[in-house]
Amino acid sequence: MRKILIWVAVSLLVIIAVVGAGVLWYRSASQPQIDGQLQLSGLASPVDIVRDKNGIPHIYAASPGDAYFALGFVHAQDRLWQLEMHRRIPAGRIAEILGEKAMPTDRFLRTLGVRRNAEQIYARLAPEARAMLQSYAAGINAYRATRKGPLPPEFVLTGTADPEEWQPADSIAWQTMMAWDLGANWTQELLRMRLAQRLSLTQINEFLAPYPGERPLVTADYTNFYRKLAGVTNELDAVAQIAPPSYVDGMGSNNWALAGSRTSSGKPLLANDPHLGLTAPSLWYLAHLSAPGLNVIGATIPGLPVVVLGRNDRIAWGFTNTAPDVQDLYIERVRRDNPRQYQTPQGWSDFKTRTETIKVKGQADVRLEARETRHGPVISGALPVLDKAPLESKEYVIAFAWTALRPDDLTLQAGLYLNKARNWQEFVNAAKDFGAPQQSIAYADVDGNIGLLAPGRVPIRKKENDLKGLVPAPGWDSRYDWDGFIPFSGLPRQYNPASGQVMTANQKIVDDGYPYFITSEWSLPYRAHRINDLLVVKPKHDLDSFAAIQRDDLSPAVNDLLPILLQVKVDDNRSRQAMELLGKWDGHMAADRPEPLIATAWLRELSRQIFADEVGEDLFKEYWEYRNIQQAMLNVLRNKDGQSRWCLKIASPSAARTAQQASAADSQACQALLPVALRTALDELETRYGEDMREWRWGRAHVAVSSHRPFGKVSGLSRLFNIEVPTSGDTFSVNAGRNSPRDEAAPFANHHGAGLRALYDLGDFENSRFMISTGQSGNVFSPLYANLAERWAKAEYLPMPTAREKVEEGRLGSLRLEP
Repeated sequence: MRKILIWVAVSLLVIIAVVGAGVLWYRSASQPQIDGQLQLSGLASPVDIVRDKNGIPHIYAASPGDAYFALGFVHAQDRLWQLEMHRRIPAGRIAEILGEKAMPTDRFLRTLGVRRNAEQIYARLAPEARAMLQSYAAGINAYRATRKGPLPPEFVLTGTADPEEWQPADSIAWQTMMAWDLGANWTQELLRMRLAQRLSLTQINEFLAPYPGERPLVTADYTNFYRKLAGVTNELDAVAQIAPPSYVDGMGSNNWALAGSRTSSGKPLLANDPHLGLTAPSLWYLAHLSAPGLNVIGATIPGLPVVVLGRNDRIAWGFTNTAPDVQDLYIERVRRDNPRQYQTPQGWSDFKTRTETIKVKGQADVRLEARETRHGPVISGALPVLDKAPLESKEYVIAFAWTALRPDDLTLQAGLYLNKARNWQEFVNAAKDFGAPQQSIAYADVDGNIGLLAPGRVPIRKKENDLKGLVPAPGWDSRYDWDGFIPFSGLPRQYNPASGQVMTANQKIVDDGYPYFITSEWSLPYRAHRINDLLVVKPKHDLDSFAAIQRDDLSPAVNDLLPILLQVKVDDNRSRQAMELLGKWDGHMAADRPEPLIATAWLRELSRQIFADEVGEDLFKEYWEYRNIQQAMLNVLRNKDGQSRWCLKIASPSAARTAQQASAADSQACQALLPVALRTALDELETRYGEDMREWRWGRAHVAVSSHRPFGKVSGLSRLFNIEVPTSGDTFSVNAGRNSPRDEAAPFANHHGAGLRALYDLGDFENSRFMISTGQSGNVFSPLYANLAERWAKAEYLPMPTAREKVEEGRLGSLRLEP
């Protein structure tokens, strides 16, 4: 028996040793070559790629084409799986590698036709832009053809073969998906359509609160019409569940620039921190391209051949999302006796149709008939219409109009010209090609100029459009058709304003006299007001003061509500302890404090107590993180226009509020909810974090989760691939970190933040600073996979010089690519 045990033990040790050796080999063999020389076809001249001490590639080439080639090469070296996903997602080809669970999303994206439209865009680009895309694709494909060693682990775990050749249209398609992330406001039309099943128009306008100081847009009362279309609404809701996620509801990005009159150096400074969903690896990849006529450094996106956010030798720029209303849903009436036709203002017209074949791993191919109307693709056809569907689901379909689904969208071309722009006029000329998504771009140059421009296609809606683009419109009525786009000369613009300052934080950027409609759903101006306060309090700024603003974690939204919360009368010791802590708190969402957690949990529960009975528990949870629910709650608690009636409980979730109930509403109803919501919130926090609330920590709950695609939610793999780090801030702080209240498992976790931070010194560009949220590598076994995460959480920065002698100091490697 003893010999058997010894044999078993030795065998286990051998197995462990073999596995360990295999992992060590894989860890090493799957890393890219960063030193030495490689001979590659597709280059015109040698290129040097110097990776600095943080793994950032600095590309020194003899021509821009070779520089774009090398950027494609390093993207493939470090982010091959990310590139694979960026190629497959817009093409609707995820089910090929992930199986049936991904097939519904593939159906949706095939229905949209993003990849098909990208091919049409490519044909319309200027020759220089096509050449750039071809060079970049050649660089990716050169890595594919010459790489040695195993593929990254995602390819192994999903059983994915070697990636296919990258095509120029793949880059354009991914740029369109970035526009999707930043412009998918069609879900707000769906939300209003769903709310119309339960609420009056007045209630909808209160729940979807208007921008502070404004009244709701005056529209026709659409509620009765949509109650007749409950089946269509439910079908469209099912489609929304399979659509790729977007981040508009919780968007938060900041940029600002000061003229030299307000800086210590006498030259402009510019700051930018765009916020998107946090991913592992980061969406952003830092890089530097140097070639004759091109010296640009900053944040790239794998799949795109340009520096999206950064600076060259003359100018710096930074984006925030303008979030215009550039998507409309149209209810199209199908001809009863001929379902291949739909109604137009001129009569019946044939749907445009095409057949898509979706390959599904381990299963037979799925055929999809995609239809299109004069407004756009029929997205309600993204899911099979069941035989048992209500009659109106067959009599009506929903078409989708979107500015990014046009064959003349030249946004990627704008990026090429922006990288080379030398002054304000060249910057403006580059922006003329910018189609989607519309961005508010802060600008500064070495000559001392600052500016702001919001380029992009924004549709003009007719004066007789009594729905204002807020809800799905009858497609057969020409009143609701778009009437062109805001002319480029009419888009928001500032140049050297007298204030010496430009700044955007997704707030309303036009005054009441602006002649065009951009959106009625600007983000609340909390971050904008806070940034402005911090800018004006100091007469002269430098990069350190700009950095302090970027890491500012005060929550003005919480401070707006805190005085109301602190008026509550409580009668239990635990609530008194919480009130005592909050009474001494200044509203900073610090990671090492309990108060931010108490306040956030209380407000989360209070919003549910106020709205869920009218809206419906399930629907409310889906839209719990709607960006203006904070304003709606503030209006209710302040009893604006009698809105405290929302605090009264209705008889049942489906019952309509009566006039008698509404007239009985007063602020006492809300006061009664406050202690109830506090006790419920404290119960939850105690269950999650223990009985001693003084030991609770916001950072433990508000951990930033950079989620991997597709393993971020796969048990057993998420711990390996996700990157988690405690963070401060909240949705409305300058250092924004949005949590998802509807996530019952982790309602306070940070899923949406400043994946990139950048500070630019126009007096000495080499002093500029950058940081991304994970690391440069997408290989989980690389030391550069998560090495920046903790520094990012602390709002620290990396220097990114362009001078080669500085780059060479402490470099990780220098690779020469030879033709």
